[in-house]
Amino acid sequence: MSNETIVEILTILKKEYPKWQAPIVTYIKNSQGTPYKIMISTLLSLRTQDKTTAEATKRLFEKAQTPEEMLLLKEKEIEKLIYPVGFYKTKARRILEVSRVLINQYKSIVPSDLDELLKFPGVGRKTANLVVTLGFGKPGICVDTHVHRISNRFGYVRTKTPEETEFALRKKLPPEWWIEYNDILVAFGQTICKPISPFCSTCPIGHFCPKTGVAKSR
Repeated sequence: MSNETIVEILTILKKEYPKWQAPIVTYIKNSQGTPYKIMISTLLSLRTQDKTTAEATKRLFEKAQTPEEMLLLKEKEIEKLIYPVGFYKTKARRILEVSRVLINQYKSIVPSDLDELLKFPGVGRKTANLVVTLGFGKPGICVDTHVHRISNRFGYVRTKTPEETEFALRKKLPPEWWIEYNDILVAFGQTICKPISPFCSTCPIGHFCPKTGVAKSR
C-alpha cells in the first residue's frame, strides 16, 4: 500500500472518527489532562477495557492529581480505587514508584523526551509515545494492538510485533499523521475493524483494504 493510499484512507477515517468513541487517554487529555494524568491513565489502561479504565481513573484522580498527592495514598488504597483494572496490584505499586521517581529525579515534572520516559518503571514504548504526543503535542507514534493489527491488515506494513510496527511506521508514515494515527485506528478498531469478524460490509474504506488475515467478516 502506497503513502498516497494510506493518506486517503486516514482522511476518510478522520471524517468518520467523531461518530466513534475516542480512546480513554485522549478523553482525559481533552478534559484538561496534565502529562502526569495522561501517564498514569495510560499505565492503568494497559490490558484493560476503556470503560473500566475511565471509571478507575475518575476514582483515582478524585483523590490525587499530582505525584505529591499520590504519595499520600497507601498502596492498598490505590488498589481499591483502581480495581478491577487488569493487574491492579502491580499497577498500584507502579503508580507509587513512578510518582516517587518524578519527585526525586525530575522535580515532579514529567519529561517530554521519549528516552527519559522509558527509564520509568513499567513505562513501555506505548505509554511513552502517548505521553509525548498527547501530553506535549510532540511527534511520536503510539502502537497498541489495534494499530499493529490494522496496519498489517491494510498491508501498509508487514511486521510481527507492535514495536516492529512502530519503527516501520516511523520510516514510512507521513509525519503529519503520526500523532493522530493511534487515535483514529484505535477508535476504528474498537467499532468497525474488529480483530475477529470485522464489519467489512459497512467499512468506509473497505474498497481500499486487502483484508489481510481476515477469515470471516460481517
